[in-house]
Amino acid sequence: MAVEYECCESQFFIHILIVVFLVLFAGLMSGLTLGLMSLSLVDLEVLAKSGTPKDRKYAEKILPVVTRQHLLLCTLLICNAAAMEALPIFLDTLVTAWGAILISVTLILLFGEIIPQSVCTRYGLAIGASVAPFVRVLVWVCFPVAYPISKLLDYLLGKEHVALFRRTELKTLVNLHGNEAGKGGELTHDETTIIAGALELTEKTASDAMTPISDTFSIDINAKLDRNLMNLILEKGHSRVPVYYEQPTNIIGLVLVKNLLTIHPEDEIPVKSVTIRRIPKVPETLPLYDILNEFQKGHSHMAVVVKQCHKKSPASGVVKEVRVDVDGEKSNSLKSKRSFHKWKSFPSNGSNGSYRSKKWNKDMNSDILEIEGKPLPKVAEDEEAVGIITMEDVIEELLQEEIFDETDHHFDNS
Repeated sequence: MAVEYECCESQFFIHILIVVFLVLFAGLMSGLTLGLMSLSLVDLEVLAKSGTPKDRKYAEKILPVVTRQHLLLCTLLICNAAAMEALPIFLDTLVTAWGAILISVTLILLFGEIIPQSVCTRYGLAIGASVAPFVRVLVWVCFPVAYPISKLLDYLLGKEHVALFRRTELKTLVNLHGNEAGKGGELTHDETTIIAGALELTEKTASDAMTPISDTFSIDINAKLDRNLMNLILEKGHSRVPVYYEQPTNIIGLVLVKNLLTIHPEDEIPVKSVTIRRIPKVPETLPLYDILNEFQKGHSHMAVVVKQCHKKSPASGVVKEVRVDVDGEKSNSLKSKRSFHKWKSFPSNGSNGSYRSKKWNKDMNSDILEIEGKPLPKVAEDEEAVGIITMEDVIEELLQEEIFDETDHHFDNS
């Protein structure tokens, strides 16, 4: 009788230990399901490359485990379901049927769901790295069942893909990391502004940053460099001055002001007698990123922005659309808020433009304009010069702030 009692007592404690193990195991699987599956591959790769030393170590351990997310998800759910289904079986040997159901629901809800998921939500990276070897063992144990299900999920839902931020989402994320957002971010106002400006640069075109032709200071090629004109050029303070022929919208080149240092106003030398450099033409729909890339090549730092119109073919009488890459609503340009305008110089493509794919060719360099013995160029019928854009204009759009030089004047509109 005593032996039978001891046997029952030992069996009772064994069942208690099994119940505790099943509850803890189910809780671990539930917590890992939330903790590991909530860690995206992008987040882990970022932490593995640029996180703190501890986070790098954790991320490197977790990355091989979460690479096949559907297989990991199936493994964790199978183990969790097996533990929860086995729990009432062992509880039935300890208490009545209704008691086993009540106790199992309470234990699973409290210790198998709420507490583990709360802990893994906060410390998922550390816990996931600690149990990564154990999870790998579970993946191999459940592989015969989990693998077919994961392949079915891959077929129905598609394989896991890296979810990168969209441009607008990335801009919002940067703003939230600014120290002005009050969320503990380390980025300063200037840093967030520059990053946001760089992200917006693709969406902005030449028409958003240019200085309109009506506000541009330019000189006639037939004018004489007398004292009045030289004083006017000096007063404007520009490093480059556009040169036009017959009308201000027919910009044919530019003059570097530094080339006028050796000219005496008393000689009244004609503008066409000095070195005039070619000025490039760009479509008004050309993105600022493309313009900045071409500025960097050193061909020119100033360009004429042209509005390419619809041209009627004289042979067929059909309207031919030269360029139709026009965005619907234009972004708010920094240039529209300015009380003054800046300009500077660019290579002439004179083409119909193909938005981002069109690049300047080698023969579009801003070289010297040959005038002697040749007719001066006129405005093409299918092009209309609408403004001037410079390197400084693009940089200002990037910085989202004005760049004031020694000759600029501040206007107080308050």
